[in-house]
Amino acid sequence: MGRYRRTKPAHLAEKLLQVRMALGLSQNEMLNRLGLAEEMTRGRISGYELGTREPSLPTLLRYARAAGLCVDDLIDDEVDLPKKLPALPSHGRRRQSPRTK
Repeated sequence: MGRYRRTKPAHLAEKLLQVRMALGLSQNEMLNRLGLAEEMTRGRISGYELGTREPSLPTLLRYARAAGLCVDDLIDDEVDLPKKLPALPSHGRRRQSPRTK
């Protein structure tokens, strides 16, 4: 697409690790919770948590939903995650998508 590298959130990796640990899941269990056990291995989760890989937007959405967060909570470096997870998303209840009715 463009010529410039996009800015990566500085705290994303630690937040993803924090989510998994707060949920009390192993990396394999996290894959199952995310519904991605058929598509990827725990090495991918490890890469996300170490900051050597960056999750896709749909994967970030799955993390956010598993933790009861908004995606912004994961990617905004100025926002700390709640101490207790899963949480109620800061934007309130999710609306049902017209596609899923």
